[in-house]
Amino acid sequence: MSTAEEPTHPIDPDAPPTADAEPETGPTRCGHIVFAGAPNVGKSSLLNALLDTHLSMVSPRAQATRMPVTGLRTDGNTQMVLHDLPGLLEPAYELQARMRWAALERLAKADLILHLHPAADAPAPLLTQLAKLEPGTLKAPVAVVYTKGDMISAERRSMLLDLAPVVATSVPASVEGLAAWMAQQMPERPFEFDPDDVGTQPVRFFVTEYLREAAFELLQDELPYSVTAGVEEFREGSSPVYIRAVIYVERESQKRIVIGRQGATIREMGAHARRRLESLIGSKVYLDTWVKVLPRWRRDPSLLTAMGFPTPPESR
Repeated sequence: MSTAEEPTHPIDPDAPPTADAEPETGPTRCGHIVFAGAPNVGKSSLLNALLDTHLSMVSPRAQATRMPVTGLRTDGNTQMVLHDLPGLLEPAYELQARMRWAALERLAKADLILHLHPAADAPAPLLTQLAKLEPGTLKAPVAVVYTKGDMISAERRSMLLDLAPVVATSVPASVEGLAAWMAQQMPERPFEFDPDDVGTQPVRFFVTEYLREAAFELLQDELPYSVTAGVEEFREGSSPVYIRAVIYVERESQKRIVIGRQGATIREMGAHARRRLESLIGSKVYLDTWVKVLPRWRRDPSLLTAMGFPTPPESR
């Protein structure tokens, strides 16, 4: 595998694993794979499909992912640590600057980089150009993967397969073929995580993610981008698990919209997040959800740090 923007040999994700794939009795393999690209190219959908779990929030709107989401897929003697990154874009305010920095930090530590790009918009630009990085900055191999393959014709898909894999997350064979190829690229290394784990982040992280997912699904226009959430109380030992969460908005008028008429909207948001959480942890959840106003939180460095958004070195 070279460090070019495309794999040296095209990959057909629908093809079965090659005969020389490492047998399960061989040495363990483990590596970090990052899903990079512009906003809304299917990174979260691909992560969820590879894990067969709704781990990362999904929305048709761009810039839904704000923090890297890390999933784990362990197949036999191979463990893949999969990182769904925020979309690469030119930051317009402090939150977006931190999203970009978090993405670049994971890119720098990757063993393999998948540059995801919608098949309908092929060919993909160079990832270094998209990320506004100097050539040679990325040390890991970069492979282009065309996503949303179910949105192009069979003829177009066949043509693109000469350049890079084309994946439709709705087609299991497509996802499994890509997974088999990725597993073969992993270096010989001990596992970093329990083989039974599906993710590395705490449940608190997914409380906020699933509430934001509900906001993107239920609220209109720009309001979801003004929404974030936090956990004030978490009683893991209770039955059901008790979680007190707060949805933050930037203006009082937004608070009224999130609450909705007679509390209908916030109840629906809480129900959405609760269902996701119960599926993730396998336990009943009582999600107590409130709304508070936190003016200009997206632009306030101290608030963003308190919320857990990483601080770039130059801002410390």
